[in-house]
Amino acid sequence: MNAVGPEFGFGLYIHWPYCARICPYCDFNVYAAKDRESDPLVQAIVDDIRAHRSTLPEHPPLDSVFFGGGTPSLLSPAQMERILTAAQASFGLKTDAEISLEANPNDVLSGAPSDWALAGINRLSLGIQSLDDQALAFLGRDHNGKDARAAVERTQKHFDNHSVDLIYARPGQTAEAWQQELTDTLALGAPHLSLYELTIEERTAFGKRAARGDLVPMEDDDQADLYDLTQEVCEAHGLPAYEVSNHARTDAFQSRHNHIYWASGDWIGVGPGAHGRLTINGHRMATEAKKRPADYLEVQKPDQNKLSQHDTATEFLAMALRPTSGVDLERFETLFGVPVDTDVLSNLSEQKLARQEGQKLHLTQSGRLMADYIASLLVPY
Repeated sequence: MNAVGPEFGFGLYIHWPYCARICPYCDFNVYAAKDRESDPLVQAIVDDIRAHRSTLPEHPPLDSVFFGGGTPSLLSPAQMERILTAAQASFGLKTDAEISLEANPNDVLSGAPSDWALAGINRLSLGIQSLDDQALAFLGRDHNGKDARAAVERTQKHFDNHSVDLIYARPGQTAEAWQQELTDTLALGAPHLSLYELTIEERTAFGKRAARGDLVPMEDDDQADLYDLTQEVCEAHGLPAYEVSNHARTDAFQSRHNHIYWASGDWIGVGPGAHGRLTINGHRMATEAKKRPADYLEVQKPDQNKLSQHDTATEFLAMALRPTSGVDLERFETLFGVPVDTDVLSNLSEQKLARQEGQKLHLTQSGRLMADYIASLLVPY
């Protein structure tokens, strides 16, 4: 059995690059929607999916499909269905496949979530980001707190399986304010929360403001305190963390698509700038589609790079440390060619950063804050 590949999940990621508004913190491959004609890009995505079938003849039906972006809720239900029909015809969809759509609150309120469900979507990821009007204005969002609450309520009429995204650790945010906002969000009843600390990326609008000194990011220690508070509040409300930034009421509401990433399964990435990881003829391949929509329309064939065994192993480790399910140490030894260093394990245990249970290594809550650093310690060479 291979240590990475479709045995650990097989998914399809669709990147829709257009947004009604570009958020100042966003570092993704996105473009203003304006009056762009979307059908040509939908057709290019369909063609891209079909082309992957010939390169992956042995791959099983898809476990998951994820419409991300950008703002894929700008797609019409008919366009979503076209893409899913191509996925079904090319690879097949498991009968219980998870099919997720990222959606903005305004699209939920002005669109037709019932039609999204009819098109095949069965999980909605709602990017409300905050319930506070002042914070939403700071984050460049085009909805307010009232709209966010209304969008969650409308989502729940059509999707039992849904998630709410929030951004915290904003400049000047107090622990008391965050606790109240998080508690209010939990009261809305979503069975899954994705809670992200605000990261200031250099090339974003926020990054440029920070470089000028107009925006001062929260200190690392204060962010860590808010992270710990987040775990406590969610745990108390029945949504414990199952990954660094993700919380779910039960296993059934965990993101199956994200688990493919964390488990080093295979996924196809289609749409401008989409990344994928594919096992082809026993080799681990990193793929990246053309970034600019105009270039993608001309050439759907992604750039491919064969990963070395070391790159495959270190990527596996970095991803496997994130979920609470932990790192399979037998897979670690298969990929690295040597077992994990027992002295490193002992030191991590003494510092209460990790614990070993049989053949699984789990990070503690404190350890999850240092996942990347711990990964660097565990790499044997």
